[in-house]
Amino acid sequence: MRWINGGGGLIDERARAAVERPRILIVEDDRQIAEMLRDSLVEQGMDAELAGDGAAMDAKMRAMPFDLVVLDVMLPGEDGLSLCRRLRAGGGIPILMLTSLSTDIDRIVGLEIGADDYVTKPFVLRELMARIKGLLRRSGLSAQRGVRLAHRLLRFDGWRIDPARRQVHDPAQARIAMTTHEFDLLLAFCRNAGRVLTREQLLAVTHAGLAGPIERSIDVHISRLRQKIEKDPRDPLLIKTVRLGGYVFTGQVEEADV
Repeated sequence: MRWINGGGGLIDERARAAVERPRILIVEDDRQIAEMLRDSLVEQGMDAELAGDGAAMDAKMRAMPFDLVVLDVMLPGEDGLSLCRRLRAGGGIPILMLTSLSTDIDRIVGLEIGADDYVTKPFVLRELMARIKGLLRRSGLSAQRGVRLAHRLLRFDGWRIDPARRQVHDPAQARIAMTTHEFDLLLAFCRNAGRVLTREQLLAVTHAGLAGPIERSIDVHISRLRQKIEKDPRDPLLIKTVRLGGYVFTGQVEEADV
């Protein structure tokens, strides 16, 4: 057994590694699928917990923090769409919806209520693992839990963005909950203020199109972002639509030390 200096004393390296592994909550009532996903995540160096319905999900989340939720739509009792709304209202944890529904409108509804990605059954396990890793990476988690990239603060019109903590505060200093894609979009806009960004460029930056071949997914995320940062989302002043071009961010962005 190896021991290392953890700052507050010596700790078992295996215990430290367990703490640093990303923790995934799988909310799926099909036990066979849930256990297959759990075993695959463990093989990929993550920890996974299972919940068969909303009540079990709530109990798990009260007991421990999670880095991402894989959420089935068709669940007994409260369905996955309702659970997604509740999760998103409570914070910015990445959510990957898992469902047998496959139409574009179903995917769009999932994105509109706050899901970060959307995978339909039957799925390719390798692709699903790549989606999960991508969401963890874009939410700021590397292979070690809690490790974040250091960036300077960004400010515009009284708003403050902390890329390292992936937090957004409004001019009244209230923290605004955002999905992974909403945050990535806002960050991309602020780092390219005044430049027209096409939908293709925004898809490349945020991977918001991974849920399916839906170009409108970018429009959905931008609409949700406008609801959060614009005074009048119907007449946006910060995120302007450029006809046949894409979008442009008009705010005056400044960098500041943390």
